[in-house]
Amino acid sequence: MSDRRRAEIEAKKAKLAELRKAREERQKLDNERKLATRSPGPAAAKKDVDDLVSSLIGNRRGFDSTSGQGSPSSSIPGTPVVSTGSLPGPSSLSLSGRLSRQSDGASSERVSMGTSMVQTMNGGVDQATDRVMTPRIMPDLIDVEQELFELPQKERVTYNKEVQTMTSEEGETAKSPEDEARERLAREREAAEAERVEREKQLEEESLQLDKEIEQEIREMTEEERLSIFSAPDFLDFVEQSTKIVQRALNDNYDYTRDYTINTETGADDSEGRRVKRICAFWDEHWCKNRSITDVDWSPKYPELSCAAYNKNPAAMNEPDGIVAVWNMHLLERPEFVFHSQSDVLSVTFSPFHSNLIFGGTYSGQILLWDTRSKHLPVLKTPLSASGHTHPVYAMQMVGTQNAHNLITSSTDGMVCSWLVDMLAQPQETLELIHAGHNKTGEVAITCLDFPDNETTTFWVGTEEGNIYQANRYDRAGAKAGLNQYDVYKGHSGPVMGLHFHPLVGPVDFSDLFLSCSVDWTVKLWRAKSLAKPSTMVTHVHPIYSFDEADDYVYDVKWHPAHPAVFGSVDGSGRFDVWNLNADTEVPAVSTTVSPGKAMNKLRWDHKEGRRAALGGSDGKLYIYDIGDMAIPRESEWTDLQRTIAGIMGGGQSNGTLDGYDSTRIVAGR
Repeated sequence: MSDRRRAEIEAKKAKLAELRKAREERQKLDNERKLATRSPGPAAAKKDVDDLVSSLIGNRRGFDSTSGQGSPSSSIPGTPVVSTGSLPGPSSLSLSGRLSRQSDGASSERVSMGTSMVQTMNGGVDQATDRVMTPRIMPDLIDVEQELFELPQKERVTYNKEVQTMTSEEGETAKSPEDEARERLAREREAAEAERVEREKQLEEESLQLDKEIEQEIREMTEEERLSIFSAPDFLDFVEQSTKIVQRALNDNYDYTRDYTINTETGADDSEGRRVKRICAFWDEHWCKNRSITDVDWSPKYPELSCAAYNKNPAAMNEPDGIVAVWNMHLLERPEFVFHSQSDVLSVTFSPFHSNLIFGGTYSGQILLWDTRSKHLPVLKTPLSASGHTHPVYAMQMVGTQNAHNLITSSTDGMVCSWLVDMLAQPQETLELIHAGHNKTGEVAITCLDFPDNETTTFWVGTEEGNIYQANRYDRAGAKAGLNQYDVYKGHSGPVMGLHFHPLVGPVDFSDLFLSCSVDWTVKLWRAKSLAKPSTMVTHVHPIYSFDEADDYVYDVKWHPAHPAVFGSVDGSGRFDVWNLNADTEVPAVSTTVSPGKAMNKLRWDHKEGRRAALGGSDGKLYIYDIGDMAIPRESEWTDLQRTIAGIMGGGQSNGTLDGYDSTRIVAGR
């Protein structure tokens, strides 16, 4: 814009220079014309010549005596003397020309009158004869130069007074170039402003016209058109995603600028003290009505995500038999994701190595894989064939590392399968657990399964008969693959509902301790027998301690992931008990009733700090509780637990078939 403006100014400056030059030329021409008007005209010059000639003709003698210098006299005899006489009027000017300023002040002898005196001699006799001769013309250079101003009359017409007056007036009335430039710029600005106003006016009129046309086009949709739009898949997906965002933003304590991969703000609540605090309860009218939660799990990557597996809703024939709902603590009104299954989902787990994958075991025996980036249906599933499970799958666990891991599943027919995550068409390994001591059938009905933290091949299973068995995936020194029939962990009088090994955390290794719960209203503490000393005969291993505080079926029990002496349990009366073995082994540290009259089926601590516990109820609600400062262990908790276990075993609770507990057993490298 500035370059164009600068170019316009330069052009205007050049034009001003041209105007100044033209004005100077006009002034110069005016001066020359004024000088030309001051010189005598042709009529005055003619009168002066006639007066001079008349005076000379009237004094002939004087002319003769003085004409010798001015005109030559011939010495030739017979040459006549030029008679004096007046020349015709018109010829006098042409013969003599205009008289110069020099001839006005000189004597008459230097003036050539146009006549000459001629003498002729005939026979030696001088005879003077007067003869009229053609006069000689002596040009005057000054006169010739002056004739340049004696232009033809018709050419002088262009230089009359009127024209000069008009030119003079034009020069006088002409304004200075600067004023003209200012006026021109002012006119241009006014024109640009007027153009802008006109353009805005046109745009406003066009906008008003468009608004009128839009109003004419808008009309009320018919019922069929409205239904077709509301049932469109794209519209439903848009509403689903957008309402999730709005609802999450409306919930309390939600920071929409926060990154989920960063630690959550838990914060200790001093006012709660040693009491547990309910954070929220997830339930959806459409998906959770008339359903019970069969299993729960926490996301290993996103601490605010948890999932729950649900069984069939008998009242909803058109809905899927089983579902898995992923709940978000920032979205309380409805689940973040809902996945469908053709059969009741009895077990569910997040993949610890792929945060988007969720595995589920069903009542029909199928293993399903859902992806949170996909739709409601599973992306992979196992076939309903004899190569996999054909009975309900109540337990599953992922073992291995990031680069080499397998999904281990078990069903009530004693079948244990190992699956690759990306290939569920057939199991990588199958293992059938059979016990020869059973009366009618050798199958072991597995209800729960768990691997110690430092093991990927040896695991323990709880059964419907109440016994716990140790099994191996592969042959190893002193033991074959399959069920260890010699070591029988006998202590429960009913089906074992939960089994969990102590996590490998802290400076002391307690990974050989595990808890179990049963419908016999008890929770029992066991010490796994050393694998280095396999039994060669049937040996009954008894628990080292039994917790008999429950008043109903105990459906699940879990060690705390951070505190070595804390574990939690849930029972059929709706109670949630938190135990601290270093504080008391007779009664729980905290006992709270979650839902009176509604059984709590599953318990799972969050993977991060263990402050939160997810409880799945038979009423279809997923409860989230915070245990506060009880999740934070002191440095002395591990040594205190060593003394507690030693005291339990030294007090006669040991069955006598095990070696004394080695309280100095330390984890290598810790």
